[in-house]
Amino acid sequence: MASVIVIPIILVAIIGLSGYLIYKYFVFDLLCKRSVNRTLENYKIKKTPTQIIREYYENKGDSLSDKEIQNLEKNYRQKEPDQFLAMYDAIRNNLKNNEKD
Repeated sequence: MASVIVIPIILVAIIGLSGYLIYKYFVFDLLCKRSVNRTLENYKIKKTPTQIIREYYENKGDSLSDKEIQNLEKNYRQKEPDQFLAMYDAIRNNLKNNEKD
């Protein structure tokens, strides 16, 4: 008699947990990536987020591995999407200052 109640509860818990994990690790990241790419397109920026991060840190004098860049991109994409625009502005200002010199 108890199995009639327990089995459906366990099944619902497993389905709910798997749905949450799929959303958290796949769907949310895809939505964030699409949002960042659309924002860059709206501002007519032809660089990818990876290129922006790489150039920004190279201008600062830091050398990052591809894995570190991927981790930074995911972090910025999910938590601070406006950072891409700020980094792009810093790159653009640095290029303007170099042209003046």
